[in-house]
Amino acid sequence: RRSGQYTMNHDHSEKAPDAASFDRSGSQDSLDELSMDDYWKELENIHETRGNNHEERVALVVKEPDEGELEEEWLKEAGLSNLFGESSGDSLESMVFLSTLTRTQKEAVEKRVETVTQTMRRRNKQHQIPDVRDIFRLQNDSKGKVCDGSEPSAGRTSENKNETQDGTKGSKFSLGTDEQKTPLEDMSFSDTDVNLEISFAEQAANLKDSSGDRVCKGEGGDTLLPNFRLPKDKTGTTRIGDLAPQDMKKVYSLALIELTALYDVAGTEFKQQKAVKIKTKDSGLFGVPLSVLLEQDQKKVPGTKIPLIFQKLIAQIEESTLETEGLLRIPGVATRIKSLCQELEAKFYEGTFNWENVKQHDAASLLKLFIRELPQPLLTVQYLKAFQDVQNFPTKKQQLQALNLLVLLLPEANRDTLKVLLEFLQRVIDHRDKNKMTLKNVAMVMAPNLFTFHGFGSKTIEQNEFVMAAGTANTMRFMIRYQKLLWTIPKFIVNQVRKQNTERQKKEKKDKAMKKLLKKMAYDREKHEKQEKTPNDADVPQGVIRVQAPQLSKVSMAIQLTEDLKAGDIVARFLSQKSGNVHMLKKEEIFLYEVGGNIGERCLDDETYMKDLYQLNPNAEWIIKVKQS
Repeated sequence: RRSGQYTMNHDHSEKAPDAASFDRSGSQDSLDELSMDDYWKELENIHETRGNNHEERVALVVKEPDEGELEEEWLKEAGLSNLFGESSGDSLESMVFLSTLTRTQKEAVEKRVETVTQTMRRRNKQHQIPDVRDIFRLQNDSKGKVCDGSEPSAGRTSENKNETQDGTKGSKFSLGTDEQKTPLEDMSFSDTDVNLEISFAEQAANLKDSSGDRVCKGEGGDTLLPNFRLPKDKTGTTRIGDLAPQDMKKVYSLALIELTALYDVAGTEFKQQKAVKIKTKDSGLFGVPLSVLLEQDQKKVPGTKIPLIFQKLIAQIEESTLETEGLLRIPGVATRIKSLCQELEAKFYEGTFNWENVKQHDAASLLKLFIRELPQPLLTVQYLKAFQDVQNFPTKKQQLQALNLLVLLLPEANRDTLKVLLEFLQRVIDHRDKNKMTLKNVAMVMAPNLFTFHGFGSKTIEQNEFVMAAGTANTMRFMIRYQKLLWTIPKFIVNQVRKQNTERQKKEKKDKAMKKLLKKMAYDREKHEKQEKTPNDADVPQGVIRVQAPQLSKVSMAIQLTEDLKAGDIVARFLSQKSGNVHMLKKEEIFLYEVGGNIGERCLDDETYMKDLYQLNPNAEWIIKVKQS
């Protein structure tokens, strides 16, 4: 939508930007036509490098999906495959999950199930295909209320939009307390506050409703990036890596549904691409899948999460000063890069490669080559186009929200590697006064390396060249500038996970009771359960929690909850004891964990107010331990 300003004459690519052009925009945040020079120059360098690489390489084929196939795949990814096909009779398994969805999330699910249903009927499949509207109706009938606090709906949720017009009821979960229905407009959030408590899609729907379906350009029209921030949350900010794997699986499903709902509300098409599997290298450094690289690296360095060659190239760049002018922009000589590449392949793992021969610009070129040569893009075939299409959202806040959800959807290896890359790029930008590499310059140089993926073929790139250049550079700027925000798990999603866990526990409790009644063999189990409950329920008075720290101390500590008590205060109390293994541990690696109750496990940030969190999860256990990096 804003790409028109970037459709300049392609002759720009032949001019090397002069030193003055770095400061013409007046702000290191802004995008202007002159700054696009770096993008086209980088593309030229990439083509030159590829021209010198005569080895045959099979391009990854991106398959054009059949009718209904995308939606079918989407439902599987969202963990809702039992809503159709042969396993559709077991759809009750998804009832708990569906009961926690917001209005816009439900509509996104309904839309996909409807498409799959129609497709399967056309294919004359004989399976029973339930209508997802009936599933939501069943929940409403049994509970009297749907999960978002609105009245039961007699028909399809999207036909009864007036009942939840404020767009806020679908996201607030109040576990163990009275539900607070706070209209979005009454909440004290400024334009630069990123509201993580209410579903992003619900916020977008509310904005759309209040502006009478007009596209709100609010903070989206100007080229400066706002200073977005996260308001303080008394129950603590949850970051990627803080939750247990079983809860992260739920986060993935919810993030996919939420992202799709956000695209639906914005009227933007969300299509996941699908790669056809091709034969890839099963050893080496360049052109090797991330999973294969990590597998071979973990044999050398157990537990490593970032490819060793990637870490080493960044370290090599940083070994020299980051103040070098044109760092990342000025390429190494293409023939030399090819030679170094071959030598690294042969000697890196043997430890015989001579790094003194690698100049700083060579290392930067090798780093970019590594990213480009991955058999599947770092941002994945599945979501690469979605990352690019983030520019189509009408406001910068929605663009940021979409990116936050996309980061949650990346595989762990891709996400960890991307994080290390973005942190490195920010360190380069921190030296912009000397190296002349501002946010916009770095974004322009790096965007072609992450987005002009060889597998999509050059035809598509040429057809949308200017739109793509602007869109990908914009996405790159956002990812670098807001990286700390992007690695946050929104509170409304964590609340949905809590709700799912609570509902599942209720169901399991009912099933257990039924088994006891029928089999009359539960005496030992009951005894065991009572023993388990003793430490929390019997010993500890009201308003007091018992904190254990098995790695620090043999004894637990009873802590009185006060309004101002934070997680960091509790950790500090244990560390001040000077007993056990305290002296052997680094303070910055020790955290308080919330374990059990309505969450699997959650690492708490030091600013978490314990009384507020206790009210949200009164059945949790509290354990201090070292966080695994």
